[in-house]
Amino acid sequence: MTPSAAAVGGSTRAIGRGGLRVGPYGFGVAPIANLGRVVEPEDARAALDAAWEQGIRYFDTAPHYGVGLGEQRLGAFLRDQPRDEFVISTKVGRLLVPGAGGLQPDTQGFDVQTPLVRQLDYSRDGVLRSVEESLERMGLDRIDIVFVHDPDDHYREAMDGAFPALEELRSQGMIASYGAGMNQSAMLADFVRHTDADVVMCAGRYSLLEQGPLDDLLPIALERGVSVVAAAVFNSGLLARDRPPADATYNYAPPSAELLARVNALADVCESHGVSLPAAAIQFALGHPAVATVCVGARSAEQVERNVSLFNVDIPADLWKQLADDGLIRADAPTPD
Repeated sequence: MTPSAAAVGGSTRAIGRGGLRVGPYGFGVAPIANLGRVVEPEDARAALDAAWEQGIRYFDTAPHYGVGLGEQRLGAFLRDQPRDEFVISTKVGRLLVPGAGGLQPDTQGFDVQTPLVRQLDYSRDGVLRSVEESLERMGLDRIDIVFVHDPDDHYREAMDGAFPALEELRSQGMIASYGAGMNQSAMLADFVRHTDADVVMCAGRYSLLEQGPLDDLLPIALERGVSVVAAAVFNSGLLARDRPPADATYNYAPPSAELLARVNALADVCESHGVSLPAAAIQFALGHPAVATVCVGARSAEQVERNVSLFNVDIPADLWKQLADDGLIRADAPTPD
């Protein structure tokens, strides 16, 4: 499978060991699943249409996103596209089950009214059921990549239940690749070391602001031939503008004064080289050879087109060198060519 990179700069890269390939920009579905606020159906569809038109062929979702809404909206769109032209990942660990009170507002960040609630389940049966239900919600015949979703407090259950179940599905040809998706790198490194996972998603931890995965995840991923999807590279919005706005957040909370000063120092260097801070932020992770793609969410066609334009900015090598020389990024961080 070799989906086109089309308007998105850069050629495709292998992701996992199952023959899949992706471009540099993966589309994260959470925002169009009403993360934080309502996105109207027509705007969600327009964002997906724009992504396809711009050559984006990797889409990441999860049952968690909008309590099923993300999978439903993505599936409705992808049913009209040739199946062999896109790569899709979803997640397991949260089953959607009927709640006790009929339609209720979601309490985990998505602006939806739903009769369903999330039930954590990292068991073999839970994983198999979750995959089956995701296929039903999306109306697709297969899922390419499955991530164990946020098993931070469920390490043993994931190791004993979820990963063996995913290995079973992969051996049967039901999925091409599997791994875990988390907001930390240490446990991801452990999973890479102790399972046969071949792709992981690391959200928010490998960015212009944070390079901790250079000490754990990225070396072992490279050694074992495991692909990394770098997500949340704007660190929940702090790096998404030329300068951080007054309401900018870091890990979904107000940033410290020290962190704001560092972001402005990053922006100063970018500006001196004629490059915007978001362009450097969106491209930085692609410099590491273990990183297959950067997964970025969008709520509208305009946001998709803006993100594509950031991927296509030509960033001079001197910018990366100055950031390292000034101590704003680690000197051992590989940077894009």
